[in-house]
Amino acid sequence: MLLTMLVDLDHLLATPIFDPNRCSIGFHLLHSYIAIPVYFGMCLFPKTRIIGIGLTLHMLTDYIDCLWIT
Repeated sequence: MLLTMLVDLDHLLATPIFDPNRCSIGFHLLHSYIAIPVYFGMCLFPKTRIIGIGLTLHMLTDYIDCLWIT
């Protein structure tokens, strides 16, 4: 599950790489509204379940960060 944090590599494609006032959900490629349902779908299959759970939890924590942005 720790390897699912590699999904944050898409932050390297953004300019600037880090912006404290930017919500990563919907902005970065692997945090897109198209990718998130794929991560949920991965939870349904035994071979990809642990990766899907890790990615879903990652998106949930990133979404919580978005709620704190003023």
